[in-house]
Amino acid sequence: MVSAPDLKPKPLRELLADVELASEGSLGAQVYALLWDLIVTVQLPPGQPLSENEVADLLKASKTPVREAFIRLQDNGLVEVVPKSGTYVSPIRVNRFIEATFIRLRLETGAVVRAAEHHADFASQIRLESCIHEQKAALKAKDYLEFFELDEKFHRAIFAMAGLPGAWETMRQTQSEFYRVRHLRRLLEIRRTERVLDHHVAIAKAIREGDAAKAERAMSMHLGSVENKVDELSARPEILAFIEELNGSRGRSSMRGNAMRRTA
Repeated sequence: MVSAPDLKPKPLRELLADVELASEGSLGAQVYALLWDLIVTVQLPPGQPLSENEVADLLKASKTPVREAFIRLQDNGLVEVVPKSGTYVSPIRVNRFIEATFIRLRLETGAVVRAAEHHADFASQIRLESCIHEQKAALKAKDYLEFFELDEKFHRAIFAMAGLPGAWETMRQTQSEFYRVRHLRRLLEIRRTERVLDHHVAIAKAIREGDAAKAERAMSMHLGSVENKVDELSARPEILAFIEELNGSRGRSSMRGNAMRRTA
């Protein structure tokens, strides 16, 4: 069993160093995207306090867009406000991970079917193949964070090929807990990168052949069912232990039992 890494929270000043907001576009959306990424990659771990004033000062922004970002984060369950205490990064919740898995499976299998039906879009096919080649290079270099980002690029390309780029963005906002668990697996060095790469090759091949049924099966095998994900968690007690450790006093002591009961 791999021991849990010492995930000491980094100060916001360090995490937001050299970050500059773009003059164009919504400032609130930019602040939200920055904090969302830091939370889902567990650079801001559960329980870490967040201050609107501090974020505004560090980003040299007014309080209004920062407040807007905090409201969106709270609405999406990534932060919670404790009266007379402050705002904190939310605990990682296994039930939300399972819900995210369900949403992802349903939308991605639908998208890959449409992508196979649009297989004559050669520019999109080239993008898929490019992602695979880049992932092979990242795997060879053992750059697992880059591998994860290319995985996102591959799946986003499928939605684009299906003519559903907005559906990808909508789905992505439901996946915060899915991403947090995936990054915990990366930190614990629990990897299935070679299998992911094989699955991507199979998915791209089915799309290229225009075989919608084969593409759907390949995507279903790649993502796994909700039951598979629960089984994987149950078989990896170190993940649940790490989640409980990260959640700390703000965690849910019944988390392990809840995940186990869902397999019954």
